[in-house]
Parts: sequence; structure tokens; C-alpha cells
Amino acid sequence: MTWGRRLVAEALGTAFLLAIVVGSGIMAERLSGGNTALALLANALATGAGLFALIQLFGGVSGAHFNPAVSLAMALDKQLAPKEACGYMAAQFVGALLGVAAAHAMFDLAPFSPSQHVREGISQVWSEFVATFGLVLVIAGVARHGLTSTALAVAAYITAAYWFTASTSFANPAVTLARAFTDSFSGIQLSGVPWFVAAQVLAAIAAAMVAKWIWGPAATSSR
Repeated sequence: MTWGRRLVAEALGTAFLLAIVVGSGIMAERLSGGNTALALLANALATGAGLFALIQLFGGVSGAHFNPAVSLAMALDKQLAPKEACGYMAAQFVGALLGVAAAHAMFDLAPFSPSQHVREGISQVWSEFVATFGLVLVIAGVARHGLTSTALAVAAYITAAYWFTASTSFANPAVTLARAFTDSFSGIQLSGVPWFVAAQVLAAIAAAMVAKWIWGPAATSSR
């Protein structure tokens, strides 16, 4: 695939991912009658299902990273050149912001609204490290079994991680930043973003090293 098509795939995929995360969060919050557990379940299931579809859709074009942490791990494993990784990350951040605006438009909201949802503290930051480490490791271990296996594994892991992490598993720097611009169920106050992103980047580096040790070079191969 040409470089331009790969970047568009990353931007579109990340935009749809954010539209799913934010849109399903808004819908869940409106329909759950104040039941946070029910809203979280709906948000998690929608995200997992959406991820499976998006990875299947764009996996053959760009590898369907939709996540700067994944692209960083690929670059560390020499699956992406540094220039390619930077291009992927830029596309993912742009796509993430567009996805928030698209979700807001569907629910008659302003394109962007600063989140007031506080997600701070050591437990939250540690949760993001664990969530991202696990995600990169899952991709590294399952990618060798093909696109469908990877899509299923990533979707299942993220759905589970919504529930076993205190932070509800952002596990993605582009997603984290974009969610600071939605004052809805899935949002995060901007002050918490740098801590989440730092944990995610460190986790991606650590997971890439562990994956290389367990499975050898090219462990985190593109989907």
C-alpha cells in the first residue's frame, strides 16, 4: 500500500475508534438512568466490537495500529522506520480529535468541550501502565497467528481491561488526549493526560523489550 493510503487508514481508523468510544459513552450515559456499571458495560462492549471491525477493515492496509504506543513498539522492534512511526502517530492524533468532533455532532454537542472528569492518582497511572503493557504484549504474541486472531485478541483484551483497570484502560496516547476534549462519560480532565501518556509510553517500551526477549526479533510485527 502507498504511504498516503496507510496514513489515511490510520487517521480514519483512529477517528472511528474515538467516535465509537465517545459516542457509545454518551449514549450509555443517557440511557443507563444513572447506573454507572451498566454504562461502562455498554461502553466496553461497543469499543471491543468496534475494534474488531476496524482492525479487520484496515489491518491489511496500515496494520491497524490506531495507537501511538503500538506504533512506538513497532518502531522499537524495527517493524516501522522512525519516519514512518512519526507519520503514523501524527495521523492517529489528528484522527482521534476528528473522531471526538464526529461523535459530538451526532449528539448535538459542540465539536469540543473540555472534560471535567478527574482521573488522577498513582492507582490510575499504574492502571494505564498495566493496560498498555498488556495490550502491546497481546499484539506481539498473537500477531503471528493472523489478522483475525489479532483482531479478536485485541478486542477481547480491551473489553476486559475496561473492567480490570481502575482507569478503564485508555492504553493509547492519542485516545487519551482526544478524550480530554469531551465532557462526557468517557472524558478525562486535561491535567491527567500527561501522566497517562507517560505511563503508556513507558509501558510500550517495556512491553516491546519483553516481547523481543520472549518471541525474538520482529515480535511486535504489523497485523
